[in-house]
Amino acid sequence: MTLTTQPPVETPPAVRARRARRAASFSPSWWFAVPALLVYAGVVLYPSIVGVFYAFTDWSGIGEGKSFVGLANFRAILGDEQVMGSLGNTLLLTVAILVVQNGVGLLLALGVHAKLKSRTLLRVIFFSPVVVSPVMVAFLWKYVYTPDPSAGLNGLLGLDIDWLGDPSVALWSIAGMVVWQYAGYSMVIFLAGLEGVPKELHEAAMIDGAGTLQRFRYVTWPLLAPALTINLMLSTIGGLKLFDQVFAATNGGPGYATETLSTVLYKQAFVYGKFGYSTAIALVLALFVAAVSLVQIYYLRSREVAQ
Repeated sequence: MTLTTQPPVETPPAVRARRARRAASFSPSWWFAVPALLVYAGVVLYPSIVGVFYAFTDWSGIGEGKSFVGLANFRAILGDEQVMGSLGNTLLLTVAILVVQNGVGLLLALGVHAKLKSRTLLRVIFFSPVVVSPVMVAFLWKYVYTPDPSAGLNGLLGLDIDWLGDPSVALWSIAGMVVWQYAGYSMVIFLAGLEGVPKELHEAAMIDGAGTLQRFRYVTWPLLAPALTINLMLSTIGGLKLFDQVFAATNGGPGYATETLSTVLYKQAFVYGKFGYSTAIALVLALFVAAVSLVQIYYLRSREVAQ
């Protein structure tokens, strides 16, 4: 009796590819992310989802006593002068930070991008405020903004201004504090964009007779569009949710002159015990930041494509 050996049956390529994808989906490397995902879900996702529910209640933040109030909290927001005033302050701060911080950051990036012997040291100096705690920066600038005519900024400029106590000046003083801290961050992003501009383009423009401003306008600036998009996005989000510097420097004062949406929702929750109302303000702020960010992304991305 003769035994015959059957040739091995070849697996079709589609089946092999499907098995490979299935094996990759259960690869051990994915399991390393599970602990981090669980922590993120427990610390961020779950509180956010529960917070949406509390925005429709009158919970005080203590105990189990709460009742569903529907849209009452959101109607109260529209009639709350403090919230509306803080919204105006938040928008003014955001615009000021957006324009000045990125303008200063671009100038610093252009300066340290030049062939200077001290450019590395200057980069470190300009970026160093970014790594300092915002609360520490606020306390530092409270001394700089001291109303004493012989000390701080008044003594340096020979002025007599209550920088944080004058309602007409306090908001812009906060903006200056934030710009001082984060202009170096914008500088680094612009500097990364400048490093990506090919030198050949500048050399070709110089051969064509283009001056310094013309080379910046027609060569450098269009190629900085991705860096500009990132900076504008970060500046806008940071300005809209600004809290630390305001809370540590003025606590929203004098009066409500520097109150922002973040400080208002904090006080509503932990000072006045209106946790449900505070959560409603936080939800409105989150949706507002998301909407502004989406509009910015759409506009700036279309600008990048156009250039």
